[in-house]
Amino acid sequence: MQVYLSGEIHTSWRDEIEAACAGLDVTFSAPVTDHAASDDCGVAILGAETSKFWHDHKGAKVNAIRTRNAIEAADVVVVRFGEKYKQWNAAFDAGYAAALGKSLIVMHGADHQHALKEVDAAALAVTETPQQVADILRYVLTGTLPG
Repeated sequence: MQVYLSGEIHTSWRDEIEAACAGLDVTFSAPVTDHAASDDCGVAILGAETSKFWHDHKGAKVNAIRTRNAIEAADVVVVRFGEKYKQWNAAFDAGYAAALGKSLIVMHGADHQHALKEVDAAALAVTETPQQVADILRYVLTGTLPG
């Protein structure tokens, strides 16, 4: 199973899911989580820009090539909305995955329930913890319940 882990990059949630899925036939992919590399990929590859808008524009488009490819290749897309930062790219990824008919799992805290109600409505599961995501993946692959 191919699983794409999208969204918040400031905590270890991806590592927690991967560790909890040890032994399962799962291959994980993710966006570039090095914030500076992600921001600067466009100008590093295509050349400098004097305007921050065009700097960001180039980076967003180069990252979109990676993201779209990974979402299209995924069987399951997990999108994490963190507490501290607004992840607009994560909302796009969730919408793109849903539009492609991908199995979508969304993860966020209870404080985001209202703001993400439309995103949650597109998901097949809404979770709060990496362990819940891992438990879903384990159940999907093996039919085994947690505990």
